[in-house]
Amino acid sequence: MGFSWIGTILAILAALGFLVGNQRGQGLARLGRLHSLPRYHGVFVALWTALPGLLIIILFAVFSTGVINGMIMENSQGGVENAQVLSVELNKIQLIAEGSMPFREGMGISWDSVERMKNLYRDAHLSALFCVIVVGVMGFQYALRRINANFRARQEVERIVRILLVMASSVSIFITLGIVLSLIFEALRFFAVIPVSDFIFGLQWSPQTAIRADQVGGSGSFGAIPLFAGTLMITGISILVAAPVGLFCAIYLSEFASPNVRGWVKPALEILAGIPTVVYGLFAALMVAPAISDFGGQLGLDIASESALAAGLVMGIMIIPFVSSLSDDVINAVPQAIRDGSLAMGATEAETIRQVVLPAALPGIVGALLLAISRAVGETMIVVMAAGLAANLTANPLQAMTTVTVQIVTLLVGDQEFDSPKTLAAFALGLSLFFVTLILNIVALGVVKRYHEKQ
Repeated sequence: MGFSWIGTILAILAALGFLVGNQRGQGLARLGRLHSLPRYHGVFVALWTALPGLLIIILFAVFSTGVINGMIMENSQGGVENAQVLSVELNKIQLIAEGSMPFREGMGISWDSVERMKNLYRDAHLSALFCVIVVGVMGFQYALRRINANFRARQEVERIVRILLVMASSVSIFITLGIVLSLIFEALRFFAVIPVSDFIFGLQWSPQTAIRADQVGGSGSFGAIPLFAGTLMITGISILVAAPVGLFCAIYLSEFASPNVRGWVKPALEILAGIPTVVYGLFAALMVAPAISDFGGQLGLDIASESALAAGLVMGIMIIPFVSSLSDDVINAVPQAIRDGSLAMGATEAETIRQVVLPAALPGIVGALLLAISRAVGETMIVVMAAGLAANLTANPLQAMTTVTVQIVTLLVGDQEFDSPKTLAAFALGLSLFFVTLILNIVALGVVKRYHEKQ
């Protein structure tokens, strides 16, 4: 029995609670005037039946796996020095217990461990079911006792729903706080080994250091300037492609295109947003990069097979739908009366678009460009396939470059230990990206605010 079955039973209990509460409310309504409609009494009983059980399910789902794994590892052979081996064995035991992997001799685990894990999960699910039923019945009885002719069921239901909405909206805040704190703590561990000045102002990026005593490390240079320059270069090229093309597409679709043309062109543009980035990467590596290299060779230019220009062009194509779709929506949101007033004053259609419509839609257009920039900054696959992994500090877009996100992936791939500067550098890079995104948001808000003040 899994948590899905427990959830199904909880849903059945909640449905029964709604039926009983609704029936109790209808009975009170026949006897006299009822403060709230009967269905609010049913919803009140259903909420008190379901919410305590739902909390039990969440607690079991969050903590049961860790507790069970700890009990299994306590019975395993080995100490703290074999924690990585125990983790691998535990993963095998869990896969076999779930039926995802067959058990074979020589896997380094015993069938008794598998049986023990099955029994522990079974006991956990039975305990969760028992607790859900008990707290559900208790909540059901509590809610029924509160129902009477003067009970303000609607206000109580709205209060509970309001609390749930506040809790749901707080989740994003806590998640953001957790992400920031995790980045800060790990980045501080990195900066305890590598000075902040060397990271921010260093001109060479070579994080190959020895993570074990039997390995030979590299230079261990952690200057992030080449990564920042590559990110800025590739993102800038993509925005130079996406911003004008996307904005012009939005202007055409909202101001000039007929309904039939708009019905075909806008969905075709938005299809680009649904194409996986690995497909764009293949397109950049197999089509765009060789074409740019061949064209540059005909002009006598030395263009690398992997270049920032190729990655930026394809990335710009990828983010065109973000600019065009959002800009089209905000331009269409401009009231028609503003356009009519401008045309009535003698302005041409082009002057109306340039001097009236676009300024009115500027906040939304800035938001669309900001979203596109954020999408470009976080892209990885296209850069890996089209621009390479070389951290070159150059202002030439025809040479190979790399970005911060690509290096984060590279640093965390393979057999890594989270105590080495090489791995901790990924968190420092992630913290840098966070602050860059924060600055972009602040600048965009400042531009919009200044424009509103001028208006």
